[in-house]
Amino acid sequence: MRKTVLASLAVSAAILLGAAAQAQAPAGPPMYGTPGINLEQAQKAIAAAAAEAKKNNWYMAIAISSNGGHLVAFSRMDGTQFASINIAIHKAKAAATFRRPTKAFADAVAAAPGNVALLTLDGIIASEGGIPITNAEGKIIGAIGCSGATGAQDGQACAAGVAALK
Repeated sequence: MRKTVLASLAVSAAILLGAAAQAQAPAGPPMYGTPGINLEQAQKAIAAAAAEAKKNNWYMAIAISSNGGHLVAFSRMDGTQFASINIAIHKAKAAATFRRPTKAFADAVAAAPGNVALLTLDGIIASEGGIPITNAEGKIIGAIGCSGATGAQDGQACAAGVAALK
């Protein structure tokens, strides 16, 4: 039993190290851009995500972070559960700092039990609803995080917020 657990951890570590090395390669996730997202852009993304949520009768907390994961703007729709506040902020921060949608972590954990080790890395959240925001050059300037509905619905609201900035 112990050997099986250790072997699973070793495989997970190899996957993580390989992913980390790949993340540093030029063909990996987008690089960070400057300047980062500004307040006007953040408010525009929030308004679009909130409109998508309202259209579908979802209650959302919506957070926009800088490309360094720092909160730029936040909104909580009336009726949204309070737990969604920190979850939305966490999703935005993780999407920005790990340079990928948070759905990637949820998919990785679902794909292989050994990937549960990802959840031990500081700042990861394995739940759909966090998406990086890129500039015209494809560089990350921030991220959006939504929480309050299902993961897929959170992701849909976030995608509307990102699309409003294109």
